[in-house]
Amino acid sequence: MVFSIGESGGGPVLQALGRGTKASAKAFAQGSGGPGETDDAGRVVPLEQDGDPVENEVKQRARQIAARLSLHRPPHGTGRRRGTGELVSVRYREGADDIDLDRTLEVLAEKPFPQDEDIVVRERVRRRRSVELVVDVSGSMRGERIRTAAATVGALAGELGNDDVGVIAFWSDCSILLPMGKPFLAQTLLDDLLKLPARGLTNVGFPLQLAAAELSRRPNPEARVLLLSDCVHNAGPDPRGPAALLPRLDVLLDASGEKDEELGRELAAVGRGKMFVVRDHRQVAPALSSIFRS
Repeated sequence: MVFSIGESGGGPVLQALGRGTKASAKAFAQGSGGPGETDDAGRVVPLEQDGDPVENEVKQRARQIAARLSLHRPPHGTGRRRGTGELVSVRYREGADDIDLDRTLEVLAEKPFPQDEDIVVRERVRRRRSVELVVDVSGSMRGERIRTAAATVGALAGELGNDDVGVIAFWSDCSILLPMGKPFLAQTLLDDLLKLPARGLTNVGFPLQLAAAELSRRPNPEARVLLLSDCVHNAGPDPRGPAALLPRLDVLLDASGEKDEELGRELAAVGRGKMFVVRDHRQVAPALSSIFRS
């Protein structure tokens, strides 16, 4: 497949040049025996405004879920947070207790009467991350699927409030909801997600290709893709190839309806990530906490 860089309302996106013959088969082979494949080539389309209206009560509930999970921890330092990342030497600040003796002695050799900030300590810090969220909106975005999507958006806003985030919604095609690097506003993003009309077919591979292209333009050792989908792939080529090209792929498998756990597990395996099965929106935040701790 050949791609070109085009422009959308939010910035540059990857666009497919040409489109394969529309497949008549919509068969799906369960499990790793092979996801349902067709010769359809995905394409990037603008965010549509004419989806089926979501009931106000449902929309309000989704907003409440996202808002409750969007409260993020305050940043610790510029572009960094405490975490399980690399061990680095930094100037002392309140709460640090692991003194870097070698570096501190170097300072003391020049300053016999040091101030607190002249003491050097060691901390594990995590650098600014680049995360692409890929959300499956094929089929019916109703009931628990909406609540799970809202919980994912809210929890990510809380976890990644100081990181670079991009969001791609997909069915047989894709829509760029949030170009990487733009402000991540959970309520705005959720409203845009709820505007998308429900689609039938599911092309998991194409949005993973888009995500890989986006991350390649922003090299970052802390880059990854998070896929929220039932992984019932039935359009486009086998998605395991694109998954293997990603720096890391974690899968939140939506098990509120039809699902393919085996394909989800294989996508996470070839993407060097983890898969978590979420059966309702309450399981999203714990799963994401586990994913981002690793």
